[in-house]
Amino acid sequence: MASVTFIEKPVTLIGNELKPGDKAPDFTVLANDLSEVTLQDSKGTVRIISVVPSIDTGVCDAQTRKFNEEASKLENVQVLTISVDLPFAQGRWCAASGLENVKVLSDHRDLSFGEAYGVVMKEFRLLARAVFVVDSEDNITYAEYVSEGTHHPDYEKAIEAAKKAQ
Repeated sequence: MASVTFIEKPVTLIGNELKPGDKAPDFTVLANDLSEVTLQDSKGTVRIISVVPSIDTGVCDAQTRKFNEEASKLENVQVLTISVDLPFAQGRWCAASGLENVKVLSDHRDLSFGEAYGVVMKEFRLLARAVFVVDSEDNITYAEYVSEGTHHPDYEKAIEAAKKAQ
């Protein structure tokens, strides 16, 4: 498993580490209106799955904004931002963010995504910061488990991977 710290303390990740070439596992998360969303709902597009511990923190906010800004310049690319924040809190963040096409999804109910992608921090019941690029055939083409949860991911590498997956 990836070695990850959160606020400089080692954490235990639950699930299996995914690598480029792996088939992207399906999952069920919740949209702001509490409807279920799965990976298959966006099949046929390239997905940047941006995983954040909590949407209303500085780095998570910046990560969500950066990926949505960059992806808006690309055709057939969607950004799915996933955290364990409650759908209601995510909805408030979306309303205040000024981002119109942002897709923020909650894994709070089942940790379905977190366990399938190996990003649940056991000690906190939060998701570790990570980025996955999934091509239109549901293959993982890029995976980054950010080594320290308060640090930014490598935006450039993820965006480049999304461009190549188009």
